[in-house]
Amino acid sequence: MKVLYAIQGTGNGHLCRAMDIIPCLQKRAEVDVLLSGIQADIQLPFDVKYRMRGLSFIFGKSGGVDLWKTFTRSRIRTFIKEINNLPVNDYDLVISDFEPVSSWACYLKDKTCVSLSHQAVVMNKEAPEAEEVDRMGKFFLENYAPFTVAYGFHFKSYNDTIYTPVIREQVREQEVIDKGHYTVYLPSYEDKLLIKHLSRFPDVQWQVFSKHNKQPITTKNIHIEPIHNERFIESMATSSGVLCGAGFETPAEALFLKKKLLVIPMKNQYEQHLNAAALREIGVPVIKDLKEKNDSTIRFWLEHNQDINVNYENNIQEVVDRVLESHLVMK
Repeated sequence: MKVLYAIQGTGNGHLCRAMDIIPCLQKRAEVDVLLSGIQADIQLPFDVKYRMRGLSFIFGKSGGVDLWKTFTRSRIRTFIKEINNLPVNDYDLVISDFEPVSSWACYLKDKTCVSLSHQAVVMNKEAPEAEEVDRMGKFFLENYAPFTVAYGFHFKSYNDTIYTPVIREQVREQEVIDKGHYTVYLPSYEDKLLIKHLSRFPDVQWQVFSKHNKQPITTKNIHIEPIHNERFIESMATSSGVLCGAGFETPAEALFLKKKLLVIPMKNQYEQHLNAAALREIGVPVIKDLKEKNDSTIRFWLEHNQDINVNYENNIQEVVDRVLESHLVMK
């Protein structure tokens, strides 16, 4: 069987998941990899046959997606050309992790597309809903990467097509200890803003991983360094807690490592508000931003333990096998 596995390259979570999914696919099929997007910071340790621009969110610097840059950097003609040129009919199966070129190519060429992603199930009727419905955000999630059938990952298994998160082997193998620092990953905040807000807690050692800085810097109790996969995992595993956006992979890994977790959903990112609702349901504190009005919540989080137990078993091969075997039945 020949499989096209297509990955969204906005942010790093899809790539992190792909590192464990691709070897499982390769056990059962010949796999070509497609990667689209311009916002990823880590490299896949696999050959990538198709590198495409696709459609990417552009992170801002004050806590949200930069809608204007997202719009101006979207090259619609290039996107349409990529869709038309992608030979999806050369494959027995196309699997998309919220990747729009492959998804739309399948849709327009009447080809089965299996979605294997978090985004495909985050709006499932059995999953928690956001406090406020963002109609534009909902429309975007529903239409960004269309699919024929979906399997997915969430913080809990809400039904038999929703699995618990993929936790990378790199994370599973870490020695978990507490060295007293707090790990921060808020890619939609610029460094100056993070220094301004985090410096209100001078007794805390912050290790910040930044999309906006190419060289390590230290300002009093705040250490900022560029995003580096191994360093970030090590920082999380040896931290007292993790402060991050309400994405999926990083919060899931923090919970797996039994670290205290505090999340800030990104503005103009409806998926993160749905994630925040699911995290709040299991006891994770959620704040809207880093402004002083939230200092009491942050201080309480820093000073108190957090008892949230999750069971994220390594079920990747099971999921991959089900996807492949279901496709063979469908053919």
